[in-house]
Amino acid sequence: MPLFRSRASKLIFIPLIIIIGLYLVLLIPFPDAGEFKPSTKKPFEWNKDALWDELEGKFAANREKGCEVLGPAIDSAFTELDSLLIRIGRKDQTPGAPVWDTLEYKLFDLASMVAVCPDQIMKFAAKSNLVRLAVKRNSQHWDMNDRDTRFRMYRLLYGGRMALEEVMLQAPKEKIPVLIRGSDEISWTPSGRYGDLRLHSGDILVSRGGAPVSALIARGNDFPGSFSHVALVYVDENTGKIYTVESHIEIGAAVSTLEEYLADKKYRVMILRPRGDVPEFKANPMLPHEAALMAYTNVTTGHIPYDFEMNFSDPSKLFCSEVAYAYYKQYGVELWSGISTISSKGVADWLYSVGVRNFETHEPSDLEYDPQLTVVAELRNPEALYERHKDDAVLDVMLEDATKKNERLEYDWYLLPFARMLKLYSLVLNMFDKEGPIPEGMSPEAALRVSNFEKRFKQIKSRLDELSDEFKKKEGYTPPYWQLVKMAKTAKDEIK
Repeated sequence: MPLFRSRASKLIFIPLIIIIGLYLVLLIPFPDAGEFKPSTKKPFEWNKDALWDELEGKFAANREKGCEVLGPAIDSAFTELDSLLIRIGRKDQTPGAPVWDTLEYKLFDLASMVAVCPDQIMKFAAKSNLVRLAVKRNSQHWDMNDRDTRFRMYRLLYGGRMALEEVMLQAPKEKIPVLIRGSDEISWTPSGRYGDLRLHSGDILVSRGGAPVSALIARGNDFPGSFSHVALVYVDENTGKIYTVESHIEIGAAVSTLEEYLADKKYRVMILRPRGDVPEFKANPMLPHEAALMAYTNVTTGHIPYDFEMNFSDPSKLFCSEVAYAYYKQYGVELWSGISTISSKGVADWLYSVGVRNFETHEPSDLEYDPQLTVVAELRNPEALYERHKDDAVLDVMLEDATKKNERLEYDWYLLPFARMLKLYSLVLNMFDKEGPIPEGMSPEAALRVSNFEKRFKQIKSRLDELSDEFKKKEGYTPPYWQLVKMAKTAKDEIK
């Protein structure tokens, strides 16, 4: 009997030793990839806290007055805005022209009144679009790699969008327009219809998802934006069927029908189209379609993995922005006239820890500022607009502390062996063109960091939800973005 017990003990003990040994081996970290170098540019900062407080004070006072009393003041403000736009239209303006500062303030000031009167939203949206058109037209003569020029573009285009959305968020959801048209740029490429919109082959869709990582992509750069993903439109010239060519973190480059593209939750989509008077497009009006066809053909005939390094000079792997960039470049057109930069050390450290190696690259939000492209339309999900503002506030606070407090993206070291086993399993699935639990090209360590980031993000967001609800009950209106940031800081400090 003791002999059998001894053998049984060995049968249990030996596998246990092997498992423990394997676990310990898998705990051994790989050598650090070394130092990284963020861009040396200067990140944009508003530094306008006094203005935000002033505007919120005006909004509160305007709520007391009501729309009937505000009517003449609103009409007068619209007239002033029209006068400024006429002045800008008469003569090309430099980025440093004082008229832009006046225009910016007048737009924000008008927003503090229109936010009280939701029936004026469409008129304000139309005026905001005219501001964007004026800026885009003038930017055709600007150096988009000049930092002051980039600051000006960002203040006017991103600032204008935020002013419009602050107005929207004070209105009942049924008053928020889903579609706002921009400029109906003429295109000669094959096209197809989606509802009231006509999409052309070579159009570019810039969108925003709802995942925490989407917020990181949108906000984690020198010009925090509203968009996290880029897709290139291809339209079959024989059938008129619309496809999108994209690159996803999970599966790499892929082709989807437009219906499949939209079924994957999109909280906002902006449609960009090449300007017909750009020399390359004027010489070859079918160039956008040819670029889209090449992208469609390459992606449907071979696997192209996702590029976590964000190296736009290597088309063997593609991140989302690179899909549009790489195939237009094949035809002599370089999109992203101004390079995207990541200069904040804390932001760069976070991105480096999940695989990014290039900090002068192409960010989705920055494509809007390219003078070679026209904004055709912008679609929003009214139900999700407020949630995305809260997401942005949480992410902005997390990234600020990454720089100011040197807070890093960490992972639970004891989970590393399990993550490495999952990575091995994922590699096997990838060999059969299957999607694994850890994306192709992502390390186990990066996957654990992303998981911890998402968990932390959701904790702060949950507390922000409570604080913002309390604000709304107390003040009687939806908190503007600067208030959301203050509350996100409180939420983060409470959750250690």
